[in-house]
Amino acid sequence: MNRWRQFFAVRSAWVGVIFLCLLGLTSLCADLVASDLPVVLHRGGETYVLPALTRPLALQEHDNQSLRQEMSGDDWAWWPLCEFGPEQQPQLHEPPPHAPSARHWLGTDDRGRDVFSRIVHGSRASLLVGVCAVAIYVFIGALLGLLAGYSGGRADWIIARLIEVGLTFPVFFLVLIVMALVPQPSIFLIAVVIGVTGWPDIARLVRAEVLKLRTLDFVIAARLSGAPGRAIMLRHLLPNALSPLIVNATFGVGGAILLEAALSFLGFGTPPPTASWGEILGQAFENPHSWWLVLFPGLAIFATVVAVNLVGQRLHDLLYQRT
Repeated sequence: MNRWRQFFAVRSAWVGVIFLCLLGLTSLCADLVASDLPVVLHRGGETYVLPALTRPLALQEHDNQSLRQEMSGDDWAWWPLCEFGPEQQPQLHEPPPHAPSARHWLGTDDRGRDVFSRIVHGSRASLLVGVCAVAIYVFIGALLGLLAGYSGGRADWIIARLIEVGLTFPVFFLVLIVMALVPQPSIFLIAVVIGVTGWPDIARLVRAEVLKLRTLDFVIAARLSGAPGRAIMLRHLLPNALSPLIVNATFGVGGAILLEAALSFLGFGTPPPTASWGEILGQAFENPHSWWLVLFPGLAIFATVVAVNLVGQRLHDLLYQRT
C-alpha cells in the first residue's frame, strides 16, 4: 500500500493512469461512443440492444440518420455520442475529405468516413496490439532469461547467442518484411510478429538479473533444501527479477503502439476497413491539405505514448527507489 501511495505522489503518474484508464474504457465502449446505429432502439414494438454489434435483419438498410427520419409514435432510441460508424460512408454533396464541422467534429477521411469515429474505434487496435505484443515477448523473454541465468553452462551459452543474434536485427524492418510476406494480415498477427521479434531485450535483462540473484544466500539455501529448479526459478528468482521486467514491459507498450501505427501508415498494418490511427495518417499522405488527418490521429498517438511513458518512468523511479 505504501508503494502505491508513493506511485501516486507524483502528479504525472496520475495524469498517465487517468488517461490510459479513459482510453481503455473508450476502446471497450467504442460502440456506445461512436456507432452508425443507436445504443438501444425501440421501433415497431421491438427493442434492440446494441444493434451495431448484433446487426438485426430489420435494421440492415438503416443508420442513425434514416432512423431519425422514420421514427414516430412510441419509437424511441438512445443515440451514441457520435452518430457515425467507423466504416460508414454517408452521402455527401461534395467529394471527401471534409474539414471539421458541426456534423463531423474531426472531419472526414478520403472516403467520407467520420474521423472521430475512426479514432475512437482505432484505439482498440492500438491497445490490443500494444498489450498483446508485450505480453508475448515478456513471456518468451522471461522464460529464456530464467533458463539461461539459472542453468548456466551450454544452455546459457546457446540462449546468450540467440539474444545477440536477435539484437542485431532491426525490429521494425524485420516486422515489416514479415508483414509484407503475409497475404492476409490481421491485428492479432501484428501483435504476434511484434511479440516474437521483441523478446531479446527482456531475455537479456532477466538473464542479467538472475545471474546476480542466483549467488545470493536465499537461492543457495533453497538449493540446499532440495527445492527443484522450477520452484527456485518461479518462486524465488522471477519475483525478485520483476523490477526491470515491469519497467521494460511498460515502455514496450508505447513502442508497440508506435510500431503498429508506422506499419499501418505504410500499408502493412491493420487491414482495411478496420480503423487504425496509423491508417488515418496514411491517408494524409495522399491528401496533403487535409490537416485534420494528421493532427487528430497524431495527437492520439502522441498522448497515448506519453501517458504510457509517464507511468513507466514513475514505475522505474519507484522500483529503483528514486523519487
